[in-house]
Amino acid sequence: MHKIIALWAVPRSTSTAFEWMMRQRGDLDCLHEPFGEAWYQGEDPLWPRYKEGEKTTEGLTIESVWRDILTRAEKGPVFLKDFPHYINHMWTADFLGHFTHAFLIRDPAKTISSLFNKWPDFDELEVGFPEQRALFDLLTALNGAPPPVIDSDDLLEDPTAMVAAFCQAVGIPFLPEAMTWEPGGDPSAHSWWDGGSFHANLAQSTGLTPQPRRYVEVKDSPERVRCVYRRMKPHYDHLYQHRIKPA
Repeated sequence: MHKIIALWAVPRSTSTAFEWMMRQRGDLDCLHEPFGEAWYQGEDPLWPRYKEGEKTTEGLTIESVWRDILTRAEKGPVFLKDFPHYINHMWTADFLGHFTHAFLIRDPAKTISSLFNKWPDFDELEVGFPEQRALFDLLTALNGAPPPVIDSDDLLEDPTAMVAAFCQAVGIPFLPEAMTWEPGGDPSAHSWWDGGSFHANLAQSTGLTPQPRRYVEVKDSPERVRCVYRRMKPHYDHLYQHRIKPA
């Protein structure tokens, strides 16, 4: 069995850009939210806003996704990015022991505002922060040490240093050539949700390049955003204490 690297993120956390960079390496079988596809579009969808008649896929289940990941890992190393709230019913020590775990976090002022802009009717169960924290704490307890955590703002401010630190933490070589790519890529080729509309900006990008740190205030946001932000912020702060700090 080869290494299965799992990057556990939350929606709208720049995780697909990170995944896109990992795809450029060429030495990993990269998967885009495989458990999420079953959660949203499997034969028995689990997402709370599902309505009768929406897309389902016969034979696609959380369990079938897991079997596919294991099959892939028999052939070579696997990288997946996904969200812990899709599979919190599977968190046994045996299941979790198959992965090399890492976490990507982002200020909920940014993720929740972005999610609200895309899905004004989002359900709080889709936000992901409580489950991300719960998985982090469980892995820390099981392994006696916290798994590596990357903060999105640190990543965007100094991509090379943070990706190099990530690679060291999960035991793979840092490949500088993976940090850039040609624009015009097609994220929809790897995104199962509505042709990849969530990742339109990624298609025009040319790599993970340094960006100035940006701050978002929620005081003028809709009441729903402010309420969810207040509930999610403590979970983010908890993981933030353990992030890999920029050099």
